[in-house]
Amino acid sequence: MRARTPRFHAVLPALAALALAVFATAAGAQGASPPAGSGSAMAASAPAGLIPGDVVRVRVWREPDLSGDFTVDENGTVVLPRLGRISAAAEAPAALRDRVTRGYTAFLSHSSVEVTLLRRVQILGAVRNPGLYPVDATMTLGDALALAGGTTPQGHPDRVVLVHRDGGGATVSRRTLVGDSPLRSGDHLYVPERGWASRNPGVVVGMVTAALGLIATLTR
Repeated sequence: MRARTPRFHAVLPALAALALAVFATAAGAQGASPPAGSGSAMAASAPAGLIPGDVVRVRVWREPDLSGDFTVDENGTVVLPRLGRISAAAEAPAALRDRVTRGYTAFLSHSSVEVTLLRRVQILGAVRNPGLYPVDATMTLGDALALAGGTTPQGHPDRVVLVHRDGGGATVSRRTLVGDSPLRSGDHLYVPERGWASRNPGVVVGMVTAALGLIATLTR
């Protein structure tokens, strides 16, 4: 028994490396499954109107002077050509869109009017081009991440953190699957980095193989 003691001590570093590799791999796998069902809860508490920083995009056929992107100011209003100042925060998005469309078609004949309401969303974390982006309400989280250039090789696209304010003004953070939640004005998207083991599976496999080979050699 005493003759095997040096071999036993030599095996300890290999066992420690193996344990660390298995632990890292398990931690990375655990982080890949965000809670389900968060999208419907967030949609239920969405605010009625636009907020400062959001954009009203107007496209009038053959009327470049009337077309453009118009930002909602700090008072929740937007100034549109020929229509003047309109309260964007006081109306529901659908009602605001209809109001602007009717306003232009009232004095324009044979013109097509397209009104799109864009929500300002901040995209941070492991994306190629972090920053503020105006997004259409029909866009998914995946579409928004594409605006930011997509995730980096270190990013964890299946564990996006969506931060927003609920009806009472409290900040709420939820991890969500890409594409399962509608975007709201003022949302923040954060893409975390994947764990070291999940970003380097070849290294982990090599460590485990080397550790097992060393154990097999020293215990013969």
